[in-house]
Amino acid sequence: MALTVSQVARLAKVSVRALHHYDDLGLLSPSGRSEAGYRLYTQVDLRRLQQVLFFRELGFPLEEIRRILGDPHFDLRAALLMQRQLLSERASRLDALRRTVDQALEALEQGKHMDNEKMFEAFGDFDPSKYEAEVKERWGDTEAYRESSRRTSRYKKEDWSAIKAEQDGLLGSLARQLEARRAATDPEVLALAEAYRQFISKWFYPCSHVMQRGLGEMYVGDSRFTENLDSVKPGLARYLRDAFVANAERHGVTS
Repeated sequence: MALTVSQVARLAKVSVRALHHYDDLGLLSPSGRSEAGYRLYTQVDLRRLQQVLFFRELGFPLEEIRRILGDPHFDLRAALLMQRQLLSERASRLDALRRTVDQALEALEQGKHMDNEKMFEAFGDFDPSKYEAEVKERWGDTEAYRESSRRTSRYKKEDWSAIKAEQDGLLGSLARQLEARRAATDPEVLALAEAYRQFISKWFYPCSHVMQRGLGEMYVGDSRFTENLDSVKPGLARYLRDAFVANAERHGVTS
């Protein structure tokens, strides 16, 4: 049975105004209209709305969500697997922060001082300036570099901590897939490869499947990237390259 906009708003706990806005953006247009011209939403529309809300909760801009859902190669199962992975990583990070808060409360109540390292270990230790000069030399003339510079110039320590936690979670998940001897073409591996592409797009610059394929080639072509990734799990750099290539190919990018 088709639902009216007010019924969908109550069901999904969003405003009618938001649903109208999604329609105006081409993000979620109802499949039908009543004789009086009112919007009517089907089960397919509700499933798409659920995707919009999942991506929005994960911090994706509405325009990026529209582009993802409008991709003719959009795979609902892969998207759900990616969202589950990203939410698991966020939950792990929040749990680490909660434990640090508990330790701080315990120290305060006991009149003690927390260990200096423990006070800040949950916030990560990523240093964004470490490779800045080399990155600028290699890619400074590209739009991707300029976009990345625009975004990262506004990031604070908590942003870099979130970036590091998300990247570590993705790499850890891919390393476990490698350890389980899953092929780079396995649906779960492809979902993680797509999640990694979305991670780059979200934090740094729009990363197309062509660009992701190029990143994979760089991971095995530059020994420093290879050594860094293989320190997580031997063979991870090549596994990433193969997964990125397979992910690009399933989206029609073959070279």
